[in-house]
Amino acid sequence: MPRPSTDTRERLLAAAVDYAAEHGLADLSLRTLAAALGTSHRMLIFHFGSKEGLLVEVVRAVEAQQRALLEELRANPELDALGQMRALWQQLTSPALGPYERLFFEVYAQGLLGKEPARRLLDDAIDAWLPPIVDLLASQGVPPDEARAEARLAIAVTRGLLLDLLATGDVDAVGAAMDRFTALYLHARPGLAAGPSGSRPRR
Repeated sequence: MPRPSTDTRERLLAAAVDYAAEHGLADLSLRTLAAALGTSHRMLIFHFGSKEGLLVEVVRAVEAQQRALLEELRANPELDALGQMRALWQQLTSPALGPYERLFFEVYAQGLLGKEPARRLLDDAIDAWLPPIVDLLASQGVPPDEARAEARLAIAVTRGLLLDLLATGDVDAVGAAMDRFTALYLHARPGLAAGPSGSRPRR
């Protein structure tokens, strides 16, 4: 059997990511999706195994993009801890990410039910996010032995509020809840609230 071309696979995956942003993917048949991407259903099966396999890879690709954004925020000297939190939350709740967030939870639920290939997503749904968040917290002065637990808490709160937003559509209420969580967290970490140079957070 011929080996899949990495370039072709990446091109199809990028096209699927773009298509998902505008139209969504979960309700499409594999043939319809293939036609929309300008390929054949056989080609999608060849590269991803199934429609479900493609959906898992789309979720992984978008998650990787968000982790890259987290790294950019960490490297931005103009942002203190509060600025980093707000910038990431603003990105995660942007309308453009809505279809991806919905797809994430759909695939995640399938994985929790033990269905393959969605179950593969569970392997890195948490673990892939812990290192960059732990590094970010450590760079803000959080002790390493506490950063991992706090990173896990941040993931849980963020995903819980994103699920709330998808269910209710109440942007203001969900945003207020995140603001409250952020305020409580920074109150518990006064060194973060002051910023690394001792200045107050910029608003």
